[in-house]
Amino acid sequence: MAFLAFPRFLPIPSSGSCSLTPRTSTKCSRLSVSACAGSKREKDGVAILWFKHDLRLDDHPGLVAAAQYRSIVPLYIFDHRLLSRYSDEMLELLLFALKDLKDSLIEQGSDLMIRIGSAEKVLPELAKEAKASSIFLEEEVEYHVQKLVDVVKESLVSDSSLERRLSTVLWRTPFYDIQTLHDLPESYDDFKKLQTPLASPPSIAELPSVKLDLDWGELPKYDYLEGIMNASPSKLNGSWTFMKQTSAETILRERLSKSDEKNKVGFLSSYSERKKLKNSFFVTKNGNTVGGGAGAVLNALHAYLRYLEGTARDNWQELHDKIRVAESQEGSSFYTLFGSALCLGIISRRRVYSEAINYEKERNAGFISPFGYSSATVAAAVNSVSSMEWYWIMALRSQRNNKGMYSIRIWRWNNFLIQYTTVGDQGPPVLMVHGFGAFLEHYRDNICNVANSGNRVWAITLLGFGRSEKPNVVYTELLWAELLRDFIIEVVGEPVHVVGNSIGGYVAAILAGLWPTLLKSLILINSAGNMIPVGSYIPLSKERQTSSATWLGARFLLYYLRSTLRNIVRNCYPAKPERADEWLIGEMLRASHDPGVSVVLESIFSFNLSIPLNYILQGLYERVLVIQGMKDPLSDSKTKLAMLREHCPGIMIRKLDAGHCPHDECPEEVNPIVCDWIMLIESRSLPVESCF
Repeated sequence: MAFLAFPRFLPIPSSGSCSLTPRTSTKCSRLSVSACAGSKREKDGVAILWFKHDLRLDDHPGLVAAAQYRSIVPLYIFDHRLLSRYSDEMLELLLFALKDLKDSLIEQGSDLMIRIGSAEKVLPELAKEAKASSIFLEEEVEYHVQKLVDVVKESLVSDSSLERRLSTVLWRTPFYDIQTLHDLPESYDDFKKLQTPLASPPSIAELPSVKLDLDWGELPKYDYLEGIMNASPSKLNGSWTFMKQTSAETILRERLSKSDEKNKVGFLSSYSERKKLKNSFFVTKNGNTVGGGAGAVLNALHAYLRYLEGTARDNWQELHDKIRVAESQEGSSFYTLFGSALCLGIISRRRVYSEAINYEKERNAGFISPFGYSSATVAAAVNSVSSMEWYWIMALRSQRNNKGMYSIRIWRWNNFLIQYTTVGDQGPPVLMVHGFGAFLEHYRDNICNVANSGNRVWAITLLGFGRSEKPNVVYTELLWAELLRDFIIEVVGEPVHVVGNSIGGYVAAILAGLWPTLLKSLILINSAGNMIPVGSYIPLSKERQTSSATWLGARFLLYYLRSTLRNIVRNCYPAKPERADEWLIGEMLRASHDPGVSVVLESIFSFNLSIPLNYILQGLYERVLVIQGMKDPLSDSKTKLAMLREHCPGIMIRKLDAGHCPHDECPEEVNPIVCDWIMLIESRSLPVESCF
């Protein structure tokens, strides 16, 4: 296991060979914080407000600005590209939120226009019909949503039938009053020292009373929407859909034939058969997360913050019950219960923060203690949304300053922001997975080299590391395996060759063993994991909850890593210690202060690496290559290779004079091995031994 701390994005020196063409420029402006609180002067013309992930009227700067126009057309488009990655439960939550949004707009004398189809067709047609002059839309960081917005902009520019050129106004809900992202520190500690003022949520905008004579449409029923999604081009095939619906733990328990199969039920499933309350905050069939309209979610937040006070209200009691079930570690219940509502924008991060701080002041005679919050739920809400905002700002900044050897992209997984990159436009697909504490840039000298050899390369930063989000969840090797599974299905879209280092190799091995059809081959570089004789007992822990001991241990470990990081990293590069350069060390130290790092470190105490590699990879040996640095200070390489030869017949092994991270220590040796292996697997024209 590589203890490489938690580095943030490493600015790779610029190189033209792997640069990405910038997105097409269109007439577009960004709405500043002050613009949302500007004058009440009405503007001529009609504004279209395109709702995406902002399904609320409260704390909506775009709506405030658009309401200054003579008329406004609030719009939601059921575009399969926006909906394709939603789970069934998210689709349910979406419909409930839209129903509430539509009712709220009608109460204000407006309405919510519903359209089904491609956004680049819907918006030009609506712009002509309404004679619109401006389109307001929230700024996004997710790559696939950004691409959709770019397509829409291009369609508006190229449509010669439009009487006037529309202006596109990007807006966002600013948590902090930041005038420019360019000079924003990358270190969270440095950012906190700036004491950047918080931006206050605006009041609900007074909408213009003029309602245009248009076809406003009706909300589809869930069954109809499901049919649209099943017929969409982005619909996954049946087998891949089933893969996403089946957890790694379920598959493992079935394979291990445990007698306690009944204990494999998912989170909060014990509540699914309870009679639902009439005014319940849990509106979906599974009832796993808070949903409904903005008012209901805000009410649920009030109940969450007042958990310690108790209540006689049935729906508040129900939420308090679920807090106890969801609290796998202190504060984790907030993400579990409110994550989906925040992702859909039913409530804003800024509103959550404001409500939590106001409640804290109520409890403390108007003061905020510098020593911490008086309630665990207040701390959970404040810390969660503050962390979410930080990673969102960093993701936005990376999109605006996307320079370097390869373009950084953002993918949303389980409501969290994941960083990845891709290089190459033809050849076999390859996915590179880093080790514990590392990041996608740890393959800094592999990505472009392997791509330039005729491959399409993806590299991902796992949840909890690098610039990807570090939420308060229990991190496990199975969680990361499911993340890789979904990334291959949703982003890559076809089976891949997976390269994994250290714990990343072990996670990739789990991926290969549980979902073998997603992999063409597996390349393990100084992988974690052991071997045991076939037939031996294989334990699988049921609980991954943390404790006060792990909380304390993680913070001692973090202090130790910060103080000894330079030596730890250089020890992992015994053949070429100069590769562990000051740039790398400096970025690691700076990143170790990211919000959520200590929670990720707690996972070290709950890892279950007892499932042996030879059990996971049964039947896949002919598709597995092991690259082993023989000077690895973290494991006995000779013994490990001997065990591999004994228990994993058919696995190919390459030994290198390197340490724990051969791909970064000696990329000039690793890259040809990886490329030759991929060519071999793809061709299958030569016996394996002929190339090695």
